[in-house]
Amino acid sequence: METPAFPMPKDAQETHILQKLTSIRDQLLLLKRDRSKYIRSQDVIYLYEQVVEQVRQLNEIRKGENRGENQLDRILESCLQLLSLFFMTIGRTTEAPAAYALTSTIKRLLDHLGEAGLFSAKDLDSIAQTLGTLDKILHNTDSQHSPYLLELLANRQELCKQSLIKLRQDLTVLDEPLLAIHEKLISILRSMSLANTKAKFSVTEVQRLQTQIKEVDASRVDGQFVSSEGKPLRGSDKVSDLAKRCLLWSDIVLDRKGVIPENFKAKYETLIAIRNDLEKLSITQAWSLRETDLYDYQRELDKHDESRVDGNFLDDDGNPAELYVQRTLLYLIRRSYGYIYYLMISSEPVSEALLPVYNQLQTLKRCLVEVKNSGGVSTVRELYPYSMKLNSIDNMRVDGKFMVGDDVPEGQGSVSGLLAECYELNYELRVAAEEQTVGDD
Repeated sequence: METPAFPMPKDAQETHILQKLTSIRDQLLLLKRDRSKYIRSQDVIYLYEQVVEQVRQLNEIRKGENRGENQLDRILESCLQLLSLFFMTIGRTTEAPAAYALTSTIKRLLDHLGEAGLFSAKDLDSIAQTLGTLDKILHNTDSQHSPYLLELLANRQELCKQSLIKLRQDLTVLDEPLLAIHEKLISILRSMSLANTKAKFSVTEVQRLQTQIKEVDASRVDGQFVSSEGKPLRGSDKVSDLAKRCLLWSDIVLDRKGVIPENFKAKYETLIAIRNDLEKLSITQAWSLRETDLYDYQRELDKHDESRVDGNFLDDDGNPAELYVQRTLLYLIRRSYGYIYYLMISSEPVSEALLPVYNQLQTLKRCLVEVKNSGGVSTVRELYPYSMKLNSIDNMRVDGKFMVGDDVPEGQGSVSGLLAECYELNYELRVAAEEQTVGDD
């Protein structure tokens, strides 16, 4: 992500485009940092159209030639990444530009899963489902978006699919009964890595996880995992090796107790801070997340990830990290990318200007569903607080639209649909309460 590491373009026309894109990127960064007002669709579309025009000119200059990556390509990448997050922020999550940042994160996750060789079928199912959603977005997109962007997204999508296919093939060597055991070991391993990176190291917690690994390992018969008929299961050696790796890692973790050597302490603390911030956002995202904030976390993670040499981290003197440090740092990076992925796929199709109303309705809907599942209400009077809240939100509309000043933010359909669902639930509860009252009379 550090553009100075890449050469300047040699072509004068490319240099001119680089200057234009740098200016656009700076405008995007300023817009991202401005918390005094919400991000408006028209501001994002204006900058998006400028980037699309520069991309058109770049394609005409290069005419499909691969001249190697230079600073122009990296600045363009930053612009597209930012614009993608902006599209999420303004609620246009089902349009092609919004998919760009998500494909970047998915590619990182798949690369890391392949590198570590530690993943379960559940991990791959989630990513496959997201790629299926992105497929629909690309196939249903309209002509307003740049053909270059659509082609680029299709290529990135295909790379992700190929990686996914390869990873899935690695799991086909396991018989069905072993998949559950394999998934359990992966889960234990991750729980142990989490315990290893907590502010206060708990020996008891790691020992408890180690006991679970030993129980799985002890279930083998003559060194093999066997079926209910006593026959060795296909893939038994693979899962046995995983159990050994888990036991070895538990011994290392108990020995080191979360202590990181001084020469990697700064990097560790930076990655811990990123992981913790993203973890908090994953809990409070509905109220506190602006998707564009993810750009800074992505940029920092990419920088650390790409700084590795032959897969390992180096200290300031060029010395490689020992196994314990390497695995701990990689866990933090992978965990952080996982949080970013979760936050992106959880992005609501509503502008941040409407999120306060949308979130209130989400909470109100959950309360009404809970009341319904608990047997409803005894009297209509008990529904008054819900009815008053619904009416107060409904009265915010002007000519059927939720306005912010003179703007009509994105996501009107989603908010209005949620409001209608709440009204329907409230009506059902009121009818049931009235019928109960008549029956009692």
